[in-house]
Amino acid sequence: MARQTEVGIIYAAGVTQGVALVTFPATSTIFTSPQYYNLSNTAFGTMFLPQAVAAIAASFLGAELTNRLGIKRIFLTGLLANLLSMLLLFISQFVAGQWPVDYILLLLATLCLGTGFGLTVPALNTYVADFYPDQIDSKVLILNALLGLGTALAPVFSAIFVGLNIWWGLPLMVAVGLALLIFFSLSQPLTISVEESKPAGGAADRLVIPSVFWIFAALTLLYGICETMFGNWAIIYLNQDKGVSAQTAQLALTTFWGAVTVGRLLVAALSRVVPVRLIYLVLPFVIAIAFLTIAWLPSDRPWAGVLAYGLGGLGCSAFFPLSISFGQQRMTAIAASVAGGLVAFYQIGYGLAAFGVGPLEEAAGLSLGNIYGLAIVVAVAMFAVALLAVRSRSQPVESLA
Repeated sequence: MARQTEVGIIYAAGVTQGVALVTFPATSTIFTSPQYYNLSNTAFGTMFLPQAVAAIAASFLGAELTNRLGIKRIFLTGLLANLLSMLLLFISQFVAGQWPVDYILLLLATLCLGTGFGLTVPALNTYVADFYPDQIDSKVLILNALLGLGTALAPVFSAIFVGLNIWWGLPLMVAVGLALLIFFSLSQPLTISVEESKPAGGAADRLVIPSVFWIFAALTLLYGICETMFGNWAIIYLNQDKGVSAQTAQLALTTFWGAVTVGRLLVAALSRVVPVRLIYLVLPFVIAIAFLTIAWLPSDRPWAGVLAYGLGGLGCSAFFPLSISFGQQRMTAIAASVAGGLVAFYQIGYGLAAFGVGPLEEAAGLSLGNIYGLAIVVAVAMFAVALLAVRSRSQPVESLA
């Protein structure tokens, strides 16, 4: 019964983390609206840089901190950082439009969100891998499906709260959920059965990175670019460039994250009859087709945009969780380090796509549609590197840090 409670907390944290992660993109029209924060596309994209940097640092440091402090403390610290992020976003409404105070609060909020994401997500994946050592692929997919469910719910909740003229209700709701998770987690052991081995003779301080790790690192970086092009820029692209209503643009984002969730569940079911490696290699092609469709999207067919982002969600669905599970299986001695390292490289890709769009628009004169077309190259590169990943072999190593 105790273990069931722990599993429930971990899965609930996955959903809540998903909602928190997409809270900022889901309310993008508020940030760019002259009535509220009045941010340019470049300022909006730059807002996510602290998130990416903090998530990268937290992910890389998380393994060492876990060895020293224990995974439960790291997990709780991640939840607390997420909670602080939502509270800062809520507070920022009172100074909206008062530059630079409002923007500083937003930057601090995304900084905390990145820290929370970088600590929480590797811990969640490590917990599930430890709880279900014989079902890692399927259970990691289920965890990430729940995280995807949270990301799909965020635009829905945002549309509701914006419609009620209380957009700040979303971060407040997430803050309450995080506070409850912290409360219930404190009374549970939330330990893992096997701690990562530490090499003797001070070798733990040396940087020992297996070559296979860089293959998966490249994959998650490329994936981070693709997912962020869909997740962060959908509403702005459809609403500003294609003239689609804000409600339909929100629906497209919801469809993307909803398809991510459904796709993860479908892959978990299909993996019983279809080789997981084959599914893994097909997903980048689905992403490429979605980018192509979005780049050529006609302005008079808003529903085509909804379907195109849904296709992108199916392509993205299982790629990241499978990258983590494949990586952990090839480097079993450092499973927590692998998860943290891959989350860090995912965040590098996230930062590149979140920040890079604005400068490309302003300096290179490219439209968002042009940038979506260029993203096809990234999806093709994902397939090429994925071929190397599925052919790679396990490498016994001791530590990433």
